Amino acid sequence: MPQPKYRKIAVLGYRSVGKSSLTIQFVEGQFVDSYDPTIENTFNKMVNVNGQDFNLQLVDTAGQDEYSIFPQSHSMDIHGYVLVYSVTSMKSFEVVQVLHDKLLDMVGKIQVPTVLVGNKKDLHMERVIKPEEGKKLADSWGAAFMESSAKENETAVEVFKRIILEMEKADGNAPQEEKKCSVM
Repeated sequence: MPQPKYRKIAVLGYRSVGKSSLTIQFVEGQFVDSYDPTIENTFNKMVNVNGQDFNLQLVDTAGQDEYSIFPQSHSMDIHGYVLVYSVTSMKSFEVVQVLHDKLLDMVGKIQVPTVLVGNKKDLHMERVIKPEEGKKLADSWGAAFMESSAKENETAVEVFKRIILEMEKADGNAPQEEKKCSVM
């Protein structure tokens, strides 16, 4: 049995887009409805993707805005990024673009393993960002894209499975075929 691979993932985005809800749904399998601004939390979880165990350390960051100074700690020893916006907030969509630019400046690369997530897809009546807009932005970054609802465990798991696949691809370990993910 191969050793688990350690991967550190930062979850970034504007305030109240659901970064913590998405992370907690993935780690603990529950949806936290109350909003309590995050300073910064770290979660650990073991997952198996394509027969390989991954020891994930998830850094749930404080909400950023376009004026935030990008913390150096969010670029050091990070293997992949989950950038989250809310499909109900144009401001969060604009901020995630600024964060991506700051991230690339900080790490000094033109591309890093990234999944762009349009969260709160369950709020149909309040939607202002179409899925195509998110997909177009992610494509321009060379990033993966998905929409999620932190209320639904399935999409939270898929987000973190996808960032693992993106990190593996960046390491030259792209899977030959899609296999199922089991969360432990």
